[in-house]
Amino acid sequence: MLYRLAELLAQHYSGFRVFSYLTLRGILAALTALLIALLVGPWMIARLTEHQIGQNVRNVGPQSHLAKQGTPTMGGALILVAMLAATLLWADLTNRYVWIVIGVTSAFGLIGFYDDYLKLVVGNSRGLAARWKFLLQSVAGVGAAVALSYAAPTPGATALHLPFFKDIVVPLGPVGFVVVTYFVIVGTSNAVNLTDGLDGLAILPAVMVAGALGVFAYASGNAIFAAYLLIPHVPGVGEVLIFCATLVGAGLGFLWFNTYPAQVFMGDIGALAIGAALGVVAVIVRQEIVLFVMGGVFVLETVSVMLQVASFKLTGKRIFRMAPIHHHYELKGLAEPKVIVRFWIITVVLVLAGLATLKVR
Repeated sequence: MLYRLAELLAQHYSGFRVFSYLTLRGILAALTALLIALLVGPWMIARLTEHQIGQNVRNVGPQSHLAKQGTPTMGGALILVAMLAATLLWADLTNRYVWIVIGVTSAFGLIGFYDDYLKLVVGNSRGLAARWKFLLQSVAGVGAAVALSYAAPTPGATALHLPFFKDIVVPLGPVGFVVVTYFVIVGTSNAVNLTDGLDGLAILPAVMVAGALGVFAYASGNAIFAAYLLIPHVPGVGEVLIFCATLVGAGLGFLWFNTYPAQVFMGDIGALAIGAALGVVAVIVRQEIVLFVMGGVFVLETVSVMLQVASFKLTGKRIFRMAPIHHHYELKGLAEPKVIVRFWIITVVLVLAGLATLKVR
């Protein structure tokens, strides 16, 4: 919206051409999303508190969590509002990738909203039944995969590119691309949801990964940078940088209220949407494997749950005191802030490792 306005004004005054630069619009988009989150946050928290939309804490978890009973939840709506508003303001809305990432994020956000609504408003402790949640996620994931398959401008935009290797590219074909894309989007969405169990644990790693994916989007969208760095060039993908920047800004704004001790929790509306957003961006910039490196904390949390369930069903014994693994460390005596910050530090290292793949090939 503002991008188009700047284009029109540039016809009369050349100074407005500065807004054509992705880097400047990315910075402005991040700041806009941050400002919206900081301004809307207190009002949204007050409304959630007023309507008693608060966290239900189970007795089976760490006893320190009982104090969080009633903390306003569904705060992920704050992130989505800030992200979508800032994206619409600063992105080129004629770009097909912008609308795909908006569509995927909104779809998974709606799924999460309905799940939260059933649990927190209707009073159904189970929320949306797992089979229905998975079905809705699958429909959204396959829809996104098909849209990206049709939107691919070059064969390289649907091939699997391996990091650290110059010339190893695995052609997926239309069916293979849809399958891989589906698993990346749905898998990442659920992985972030599993990680969202401590104050600020999920959102800051998501912010860091989104920032790094924005760098990949900028480089992949530039033919010169892509050729120099030996990464796939996908025309038009640079505009996704704006979306990534809004996730960074909105995420930091949410963290202002979500940091320990949290004033508001993200809920499924935020976790499912943010995870899907990271997954679809990684697919668009052809960095699915790098996503799993940078999002190693999300992968660890998911694997810990899978191992716990498999071990209990096969042997009747548990590997961890409680899964996901952040609860295991809590039950071993680590204070919640210590677990959170250490997972943040791990993510910093993993994101740097992912960014290193831009040059180490």
